[in-house]
Amino acid sequence: MRPTHIEDYLVTVRTGQWFGWTDSKNKIYANLIVHDGGAKPTEADCTNGLKALQDAWDLENDSYKSNRRAEYPQLAEQFDLLYKDIVAGTVTTNGDFAKAIKAVKDKYTKE
Repeated sequence: MRPTHIEDYLVTVRTGQWFGWTDSKNKIYANLIVHDGGAKPTEADCTNGLKALQDAWDLENDSYKSNRRAEYPQLAEQFDLLYKDIVAGTVTTNGDFAKAIKAVKDKYTKE
């Protein structure tokens, strides 16, 4: 799932249950508490960290990359196509392997 809350960022900062909330029903920065004696991240750190997680998620899931990844032939099939092209001497842009990859790249162009 796409990160939507600073808590999604906080769990990446340190391991264990190092943070909590003074009000578990109102998880806002003002209610953030630190249990392990470490430094409390700034509100900007939390906001920027969440934004970075969201940007990374978007890049992986809402882009041509994720669409391509879903449609490329399975690796075993790709290797089989490549092997057959090698044996046939057709390891070129006209070989079946290249054609299979190109079809997906053409369908989902870089944005």
